[in-house]
Parts: sequence; C-alpha cells; structure tokens
Amino acid sequence: MSTSRDKMRKLKELLHKSENRICADCSSPDPKWASANIGVFICLKCSGIHRSLGTHISKVLSVTLDEWTDDEINSMLEVGGNSYANAIYEAFLPGGYHKPHPDSSQEERADFIRSKYELQEFLKPSLRIVSNKSSLQAMDSRKDIGNASNSYSFKSEAGMVEFIGIIKVKVIRGTKLAVRDILSSDPYVVLTLGQQKAKTKVIKSNLNPVWNEVLTLSVPQKYGPLKLQVYDHDVLSRDDIMGEAEVDLQPMITAAMAFGDPGLLSDMQIGRWLMSRDNALARDSAVSVVGGRVKQEVSLRLQNVECGEVDLELEWIALNQ
Repeated sequence: MSTSRDKMRKLKELLHKSENRICADCSSPDPKWASANIGVFICLKCSGIHRSLGTHISKVLSVTLDEWTDDEINSMLEVGGNSYANAIYEAFLPGGYHKPHPDSSQEERADFIRSKYELQEFLKPSLRIVSNKSSLQAMDSRKDIGNASNSYSFKSEAGMVEFIGIIKVKVIRGTKLAVRDILSSDPYVVLTLGQQKAKTKVIKSNLNPVWNEVLTLSVPQKYGPLKLQVYDHDVLSRDDIMGEAEVDLQPMITAAMAFGDPGLLSDMQIGRWLMSRDNALARDSAVSVVGGRVKQEVSLRLQNVECGEVDLELEWIALNQ
C-alpha cells in the first residue's frame, strides 16, 4: 500500500519528465505549479490565470509549497502529465495558432487559457471534458459546471488583469463566534479579493472552530483589501452572516517589494500593520521573513456583530520571484 510520501515522490518524478519540465500553456521552463484536476504542470504566471477561472475548472496547487491529498496526486498520475493532457485539450488547435510563450502578456495568457480550459474551443466539437477527483472524463453534452460542489466559483474578468503575486491565506481559527442557531453555529469563512472568492469548510456546532485551511488568491496590480466574512451554514434557509472584517494587504506587499527576494534574507521583521480605530486588528501585526518566505500573522475582530475573532496567517509570493 502506497503512503502519502511515496505518492508525493511519484508526483515529483512525473514533474521531472522532459515533457513536464515546461509549462503546459506557455512553455516557460521549470514549472512548480499544477492544476490537480486537469493534470498539467504550469508556471507561476499561468497559475494565476488558472486560479482566476475558479476551482470548478482548475484547482491550482504548488508542487513544493502545498499539501496534496491522495486523490489530487492520483489525478495527476492518472492523466500522465502535460503531453497527455494537451493531446486532449489542444487536439483541435487551429493550424497557425500561436500559443503563449514565456514572455507573453497576462492578457495573451488569459485569452488562451480561458479558450483552452473554460470554453474548451480546441476539443473535438462533440465532446466536453470535465474533471473529477480522479480522472478526465468525456461527456456528450455541455453541462453547467458552475454548479459543481465543493467550490466557490465566480464570474471572472481576470483576462484583462495583470497579476503581481499570490496570497496564501491560512484560516487558522475562530474564537467566541456569535450564536446564530439555538445554542451554537455552523461557521465557515469566505474570502473575497476583487472578483475572486474562496471559502473554508463548514464546522458543525462550534463557536471556537479550528479550520487550519489554506485558501489561495491571485493579487492584481490594482488590489484592494482582502475581505473576510463568517457565515453560519443553514440547510433550510439562507446562511446567516456572523461578522466581517478587512485585511489591508499594502503593508505586507510594500514591505516584501522593498526588501526583494526573501530567499536571500535571514529571518527578520520587515514591516508592521498597526492596530487602530480604523481597522479590524485585534493587535499589531508584524510582517516577517521566515524560512525564506514572507509571512504575516493577523488577528481580526469581526465587525457588525456582537462578538468574535478570526486568526489568519498570510503568505506573499511575488510573480517575479
């Protein structure tokens, strides 16, 4: 019986095959990201476009930074890598069509990636390819994949957006959350950045939930605050809001850009977001380099609700790293 470590080793062996040593979409060398449900290895720039499509189309994971489930690894292994996936998704690529190259703009990448995976323009016309947990499946009719379960999808216009980086948000825990059922609540967290949304799992009957769940969002060049909302999941009625807060990303991103490649820095504090009456911070929040990564621990007092705090850990990954 294969262990998770054995499967991860097989995934990395797959990555090192010659056809997988370039991005499936733009041919950039040395890809370190993957779409687990499509089964392709992609570069950091293309990963931002994939992520903007929503997890119902492409679930993006880092081969080196993220924890993979056995199902996600099995999906990659069963597809077999970039050449096999491209044989399906680019089977009817028009003659003379120019795929993106490593120096292509984000708009060029977005147009191609959306056509290839979301609109599926290069498939045999009678086929529709969707991804499930374990393999690629052919379907004879077009179905509305926007209703796929276990995803929080959004209508994306990201093809016209320049991304500058990726923010990984570890939603750690909630403390003393508000009661929305008779004695407790079934809380989950929704993060919003621009048009992108991501959500955690629901934790049943718990006012002090521990999620320890990582959500990943692409950061556009013109970014606003990261919005956090906590909801109580209801079966028979609309989910109730349990508070909200905003995270100012500027202190972290500005500090990271000022100090450059974190892999060249020793562990140190490089910035700080100060608690004030104008923000939701429960305490001052330091931006630090830890093990070559830019991280920030954030404790938020939920707003527009009687009580509750949420603890987060942010990690910034610049696209030019």
